[in-house]
Formats: sequence, C-alpha cells, structure tokens
Amino acid sequence: MTIEMTPLGHVTCTRREQADDGWDREEATIHLDPAQLGPEALVGIEDFSHVEVIFHFDRHPVDDIETSARRPRGNPEWPRVGILAQRGRRRPNRIGATIARVVAVDGMSLTVAGLDALDGTPVLDIKPYMQEFGPRGPVRQPQWATELMRSYWEA
Repeated sequence: MTIEMTPLGHVTCTRREQADDGWDREEATIHLDPAQLGPEALVGIEDFSHVEVIFHFDRHPVDDIETSARRPRGNPEWPRVGILAQRGRRRPNRIGATIARVVAVDGMSLTVAGLDALDGTPVLDIKPYMQEFGPRGPVRQPQWATELMRSYWEA
C-alpha cells in the first residue's frame, strides 16, 4: 500500500543544515498553504501552550534510511537499538514529530519554539497538545536516551 500526503504548509526558520543539539534556540514559523486549509484553520490554537507538529524529513537521503538496529549517533558507548526505539531522521518513512511551544498565531501562520525541523521542511499535520494525550503513569527510558537528550533542547 502507498500513502500519499500533501503538506499543509512549510517551516520558515534560520536552521538550514541538520544539527543534533540546541533546538530550543530556534523559533520557527509554519506557513499554512491556503490551497490545503481554510483561513480559520488555526482559530483557537493560541489557547494551547503547545502543539505537536508532524513533519517530513524531506532532505534526508532515501539511501541513508535505517530499517534495523544501530548505535544512536554512532556512539560506541551506547547499545545497538532498533530504529523504532529511536527518534532520529533515518526512519523508514522519514516522519518527524515534535511537541513545540506556541509563540504566536497570525492568520495562516503559526510561530513555535523548539521545533527540530529545518527551513523549508514540509509540515504534514499540527495537533494541539492536550495533557490527557500525554503519558498516563510513570515514564521510563534507558540511560543512553537521557544522555543523548542532555543538549538536544539546550538554549
């Protein structure tokens, strides 16, 4: 089965090259495509502190996709884990998802902070973040993930 999607909009930001860390320094504006959405598509989104942005790693080469296991960031001190146990861009469908803070809404444009997407990235969907969709119960993760994320959001 093939699934086709048309982006709802695109990201505008200062990051044009992939980097592993420091994503909270970034403010990004998602400009929605009026051919895909009506002019009131963002009405009410400003009442939420955060949104989940689903996007496509469109610039990551298809021939660099991982379908098995690898060491995150190639770090020999971390275990080999399956690609679905990671959040990296080498995913089979090159789909990214990030919860970002809402900064401003202006018509068909949504400005957010902490979106780990590059300038021009196609946005597939935007969902308001609701507490009730967050984890229910304690959250656990391996130590390597905590180490990997230590600088990821650093401002």
